[in-house]
Amino acid sequence: MSLYVDVVGHGDPLVLMHGGPSADLWTMGAFRRLADQHTLVFYDHRCNGRSTGPPASSMTWENLTADAEALREHLGFDRWAVLGHSFGGHVALEYALRQPQHVSRLVLVDTGADARWARENAPRVMSERGFSAAKVELVRRWFSGEFEPREYLPIFWRISSAYMPNHGFIGMVRELAEGGWRSRIRAEPYLFAARSLLPGWSVVSRLGEITAPTLVVAGREDFVFPPECQRELVDGIPHAELVLVDEAGHNPQDENPAEVMAAVRAFLTRA
Repeated sequence: MSLYVDVVGHGDPLVLMHGGPSADLWTMGAFRRLADQHTLVFYDHRCNGRSTGPPASSMTWENLTADAEALREHLGFDRWAVLGHSFGGHVALEYALRQPQHVSRLVLVDTGADARWARENAPRVMSERGFSAAKVELVRRWFSGEFEPREYLPIFWRISSAYMPNHGFIGMVRELAEGGWRSRIRAEPYLFAARSLLPGWSVVSRLGEITAPTLVVAGREDFVFPPECQRELVDGIPHAELVLVDEAGHNPQDENPAEVMAAVRAFLTRA
């Protein structure tokens, strides 16, 4: 297994786990603003982006978290803060539960502790928000993995407006400007996760075991992990803090970057 890694900045270490799966570290470019105070460790999950090695079927929670742990050891950090967005938040939760002694702080951005939020709840939320029946059906197929690799981009573009409901065009421009234009998208890891890795996945009953100080950040209008999902996280994780970002959906770091960076920066640098 060979992980594609990019380390920038200086200061206390922060590892950033990207979403998808199928995306890569370049979709996390907005967080590079934190490089003036933190050593930022970006990497592509196994089978994603420019990481190379075994097929997508090797994406187990054990392997995904072991990859992060091997990276920490390789870079020589005793402890680091962990930030995960969306699917990366699932990996971050698993990592915090498996390696609590190495997590100084935990930041969860638009994620959840149970796969049902995306697989079962997202289509209902889309319907309630007035999206067409055709788009609701596409969202259902999207999160259940009921499509072929060649359909990945066409379906994503048709439902993309739901991800950034208020700043769709501006948000995409910001993400591209931050390095998103370099992204190498892969459909295979997404399909494996949707069909095999995520069905039945939940760590809700274990949230109370998380010992690291935790910040939960999410767009108030996210249809994948809506506010009630974020409250589930905050209610379950001891002493967790919640920041809901107004006029933002699934990618608040690209829609309202100033507010998100201020919240994350304040949390990470607090004594």
